[in-house]
Amino acid sequence: MNDGSTGQAALEVLRRTFGHHGFRGSQGEIIERALSGGHSLVLMPTGMGKSVCYQVPALLGDGLTVVVSPLIALMKDQVDALRAKDVDAVYVNSSLDRAAREDRYRSLAEGRHRLLYVTPERFRKSDFLESISRRSISLLAVDEAHCISEWGHDFRPDYTRLREIRETLGAPTTMALTATATPEVQEDILRQLGLEAGEVRLYHEGVERPNLALQVHHAGDEGKKVERILELAEAARGSVIVYFALIKTLSRFSDLLIGRGLNHTVYHGKLEADPRRRIQDAFMSGRRRVVLATNAFGLGIDKEDIGLIVHVQVPGSLEAYMQEIGRAGRDGKPARCALLYDSDDLLIQMDFVEWANPTADYLGKLLSCLLEAPEEIRHDGREYLAGRLAWKQRSDSRLDTALNLLDRHGVTEGQLDEGTLKVIGDLPPLLSDEELREEKRRVDLLRLQQVVEYASLDSCRAASLHEYFGFPETGKCGRCDACTGSNADL
Repeated sequence: MNDGSTGQAALEVLRRTFGHHGFRGSQGEIIERALSGGHSLVLMPTGMGKSVCYQVPALLGDGLTVVVSPLIALMKDQVDALRAKDVDAVYVNSSLDRAAREDRYRSLAEGRHRLLYVTPERFRKSDFLESISRRSISLLAVDEAHCISEWGHDFRPDYTRLREIRETLGAPTTMALTATATPEVQEDILRQLGLEAGEVRLYHEGVERPNLALQVHHAGDEGKKVERILELAEAARGSVIVYFALIKTLSRFSDLLIGRGLNHTVYHGKLEADPRRRIQDAFMSGRRRVVLATNAFGLGIDKEDIGLIVHVQVPGSLEAYMQEIGRAGRDGKPARCALLYDSDDLLIQMDFVEWANPTADYLGKLLSCLLEAPEEIRHDGREYLAGRLAWKQRSDSRLDTALNLLDRHGVTEGQLDEGTLKVIGDLPPLLSDEELREEKRRVDLLRLQQVVEYASLDSCRAASLHEYFGFPETGKCGRCDACTGSNADL
């Protein structure tokens, strides 16, 4: 960062508004580039200050900064935190009722607000587009940018409209930010945004968190996993998150751990909204130190003192693993991230891959059912479709996955269980082409194989993650179990 007036102004905003005395890493350079009209792709570890990179320019620019994010759960918290600092920020998403939404549209059109947080799906709405068309957009910030890529681990179809959205906004200066993107996904992000590599500066902050100690424990049975959870939790500082892939496994372990005296709470996606909110509040406030959770627990979790994250079952990808362990040690103090590896758990993730990738034939049959029998769908939709599609009961979630895919790709709208589901479009190539469907399944299985390779390492785990995400080779971290010689079977 140079000593020019722009840099000094940015530093003053950082101090006055955010209470920090200096920029971390390349934050200052990224901010200066945005203020000078340059595009950036920012890869920065979770908790290392990505939001500052667009929030500071928002307060120095002349127009509106639009932050596109998929995380509805985080928007309110981020906007509330900014408003507490006297920053005129606002969000627009599906959590608002009609009156609140229309009020925000009016205030946007009238020129209020410096920062707007919005989901990509909102750009489908003509009334929203009308309100924002009256504003000059100085910066488009795309958070969680890996969602743009069809080959990313958390693909969001509406993110593929960002090239069109950029054009609608007048092709403003653009900043794409993520904590996890392989080199292939990085290229796809730029392609989907309609940006050339030569006009975008890539800022590599790496994925290494120097205060995190990575460990893998090869566990042969549930009893040994319970023992290790108890040992790790007792030795851990601060708060603890224990992740599970399946709700039924989480519930079983909860009973076992209660019997062993570990006080904890549980969180998963099948809980109602109010209990989920109470559990999250109890954890964030420190009233509950330990939470057993599925990956539904994470959005909105920005707690500084998490000293331990345990994965009791294999995650589906290294990208997902990095996102989840990124919640540890945000206070900069030492934290431990332990994976309890059992090869039998791979069967669970292999089932997830199958259910997450319904074939083009399955999707075509589902669409035909929706078109052929609207009355049956309206009155008895789930049972009717289960019968027509030979849906396996058990834990098979293909039907829900397929319905979500149709909704996300704009093929349907409404809700099956509310009797309002209807077809409004055709299957796009990504859903109708069997070769593309098979390629997506193959990529997901490859990601799972890379988790297996990570668990089997006898060399530095941090260095292997650095290499996986396309960063320059680094030396040994000196903290992981491979470096310290502490890895052992249970």
